[in-house]
Amino acid sequence: MKAARLKVIGVVSGLVGIWALVAGGCASEQQKKGHELYAHYCMHCHGENGRQNEGFNWSSMSDPKPKDLSNKSEMSTFKDEDIFNTISRDMKDTSPGGDKIGDDDFAVPTMPTFKYTLSEDEIWAIVGYVRGLHDMKLEFNVEGRKKELADALQAAKAKFDQATQTYEAADKKASEEADKKGVDVDESVYAKEQAALVVAKKDFDAAQVALNNFGTRPGKGTSVPRPDLTMTPEQTTQLAEVGKRLYVNKYGCNGCHSLGEEGGKVGPALDRAGFRLNGTWIYRWVKNPQAMKPETRMPALGLSDADAKAVTAYLGTLRAPKAEEAPANKPAS
Repeated sequence: MKAARLKVIGVVSGLVGIWALVAGGCASEQQKKGHELYAHYCMHCHGENGRQNEGFNWSSMSDPKPKDLSNKSEMSTFKDEDIFNTISRDMKDTSPGGDKIGDDDFAVPTMPTFKYTLSEDEIWAIVGYVRGLHDMKLEFNVEGRKKELADALQAAKAKFDQATQTYEAADKKASEEADKKGVDVDESVYAKEQAALVVAKKDFDAAQVALNNFGTRPGKGTSVPRPDLTMTPEQTTQLAEVGKRLYVNKYGCNGCHSLGEEGGKVGPALDRAGFRLNGTWIYRWVKNPQAMKPETRMPALGLSDADAKAVTAYLGTLRAPKAEEAPANKPAS
């Protein structure tokens, strides 16, 4: 625990610097950033002006179609936080008997999450831009949120410092008493202080991550380890069935990718994924696309290792035959 204490000294000042760097951003800069992010990640489905059937992918998507973001009468019924929580959420399995969905009007499988792709600040910029599409303004206090995170980190550090001091004092006392008696230190006598220190360290780490993630994209620069995909044919078949369900009902892959005549146009067709793509590559890609291609439109969807293996197994089964090529110079009949 003493080593853990040394590792965090000086960290707070560096992270609080993030707050100082982003605090000066003006509304116009946020709007510009929101526009750029919306154009890259959202426009193909929601359209340039947020209207239905405007994005090139809109007509290819299954029902329910993307919402009309220009419709003020409907969009005004949602709080800024509602829109944020839709863009930044965990994907839910909508299969019968799957996850509890609740009353989230937005959270259909084909609406991806950007929780694992964009920073909190970037997501708020998108929310602000979306508000402009229906002639409203962002009311959420983003600057206040930044300060809240910085204050939370300072408070967590104070608690961690106090817990460290209490632990070290108890450790010292136990050591001195053990020396007097000529026996080994009885760690149980300060187990309570040690447990409190572990909790304080956990809270400090969480506050640290929260502030860092405000201005830094999660998982940036993080590569995905190569998976162990070894399994029997029977296991592969069973896992592929799970992956097929997740493909449509949880991660909404069909919103952007097509199989045959069905599915979106944003990503490449996956009919022949089993021929074209290596299993290890598929796994690493669905876990963190940005780690392999930073500029990709595909967001990281927060797949667990188990879900990533299941989707990988399913995509490996997609082996449609090549479409017959039309003759280059077919004579007129």
